[in-house]
Amino acid sequence: MTSHPHLASPNGGLPSSVLWAQLMLKDRLRPGDTVVDATMGNGHDTLFLTRCVSPGGHVIAFDVQAAALIETQKRVPAEMTTLVHSGHETMRAHVPMELHGKISAIMFNLGYLPGSDKTLITRTETTMIAVKEALELLKPGGLLTIAVYPGHEGGVEEGRSIAEWAVTLEPRRFEVQHLRPINRAAAPPELWLVWKRG
Repeated sequence: MTSHPHLASPNGGLPSSVLWAQLMLKDRLRPGDTVVDATMGNGHDTLFLTRCVSPGGHVIAFDVQAAALIETQKRVPAEMTTLVHSGHETMRAHVPMELHGKISAIMFNLGYLPGSDKTLITRTETTMIAVKEALELLKPGGLLTIAVYPGHEGGVEEGRSIAEWAVTLEPRRFEVQHLRPINRAAAPPELWLVWKRG
């Protein structure tokens, strides 16, 4: 019997976009770091981030839906998290000024809240405001991860806008990578990684 690879999807294949993001963040985050979950959803990414920065770290998480905050509160340690009932485009206003330029990582998981109203989705206009603000909040050496879901309504446009923005980033200041499955019939999730050079 062969052992299941550690860095694999549940079926033993290559990691999903979200798992790739987590692997990159887990490798770079340290206890005491402050990070942002730009799309808290049901709190799975928020919990993952608290584990990466524990002990002594802090996660600031955002969502427009009250249901997301309720679900996330059940999962995460209250002393390590600040849950903000607001869209990610308000990130700069809610992250304390003394932390601007000092955030170690910012994680986006776009789309809709799983198990909720699928018509309530992240919107291209607000997402683009948020990712631009994210780069200002990151510290030198910080990492931005953006999981994009082209398979739902609005997802293709959102992904296209992120791609158009990403290619304009100054190479001396940022390194950008784009990971996506190639030989799949459906429109699987994709991942964008932006590293702010030190």
